[in-house]
Amino acid sequence: MAYKLGIIGAGKIGEAIVQGVLAKGLASRKEIILSVRSEKHRAELESRMGIRTVQDNRILVAESENILIAVKPKMIEGILAETADLFGPGRLIVSTAAGVPLEFIESRLPPGTPVIRSMPNMAVAIGQGMTALSPGKAVKTQALEWVASIFRACGRAIILEEEHMDAVTGLSGSGPAYVYIIIESLADGGVKLGLPRDIATELAAQTVLGAASNVLITGEHPAKLKDQVTTPAGVTIDGLLELEAGGLRVTLIKAVVKAAERSRQLMHKGK
Repeated sequence: MAYKLGIIGAGKIGEAIVQGVLAKGLASRKEIILSVRSEKHRAELESRMGIRTVQDNRILVAESENILIAVKPKMIEGILAETADLFGPGRLIVSTAAGVPLEFIESRLPPGTPVIRSMPNMAVAIGQGMTALSPGKAVKTQALEWVASIFRACGRAIILEEEHMDAVTGLSGSGPAYVYIIIESLADGGVKLGLPRDIATELAAQTVLGAASNVLITGEHPAKLKDQVTTPAGVTIDGLLELEAGGLRVTLIKAVVKAAERSRQLMHKGK
């Protein structure tokens, strides 16, 4: 096979993965092929990235050892129908489509085709993504580790049983949107108190980044870190009381649960 990695759907996630793979030396430009729908996009990508780009998914699959499908859930059935006969035990397929179970993909491919379901979030575009991977029954350990290394080149990656993937979608998949609202709200508070908008936004964003990094680097429970900031009779406890009164904690929990429920509904009927 001519290519080590083929990516169908070279949008933000697809491009980010290419950049991560190249940066970590997991594949060279000559070992990657991309497939997109429009000729304009194809020509632009090929010119900018120096990577072969086609509009024919069958060409990509036929010439690639590992295929990453980075498209919206509603598009994956059509892609599988178009290319299914080209798959088999010798070709690995990785899907990033939210809510699309392994069984749905495996049932449309020849027996023995190794399939990995993944759930990255958009932060892979800046090398700070969070991705969960669930391997199908035909996936070998070496292949799974190679795919994990691809996503770790764009942030962090963990391997989980598929039963947890809808929860991952509701938490880390949709989570950036929740955090953006938190950052915007913190900045609005600063503006209310007289700070310029750009300064308030920088203060809010760096505060969230610092707090998140502290959790990951120290491994401490967030509640313990919160207590370290909250001095007796200090200012922070008053702010926390307002958050509890406003139901922030419960609202965020409900947001994760609701998004996970929606993920379960996306493809269970194959639509």
